[in-house]
Amino acid sequence: MRHLKKKKIGKGRDHARKLVRSLAASAIVYEKIQTTEARAKITRSVVERLITKAKSAIGGSAFGGKDSLHLKRQIFAALPANAARKTIEVLGPRFKDRKGGYTRIVRLGKAKDGMPKVQLELLD
Repeated sequence: MRHLKKKKIGKGRDHARKLVRSLAASAIVYEKIQTTEARAKITRSVVERLITKAKSAIGGSAFGGKDSLHLKRQIFAALPANAARKTIEVLGPRFKDRKGGYTRIVRLGKAKDGMPKVQLELLD
């Protein structure tokens, strides 16, 4: 069982949750962020799930092509208001025809402390 083998990216569960939430919001608002590799990999999964929900919330293939208030509320619960609004209004329609893989991780080298730096960016 993998109960204790989760990625450690913060000082605890609450700190990690808040860190991933803020990284996901920054990645959505600015469309690219620089961070460490472990944080980028965790943030990528969160961002891709939220964009998939946004696609379905605006009348995508799921839910019979209707707007889904439930999915919109889930997005607003997971992100600050400005990032959630951009996810629904801009990113959902942009990735409407794409079936996944909305982000890219590009390695930038090492930082001063030796940690591998990467750039997490949204695709066009």
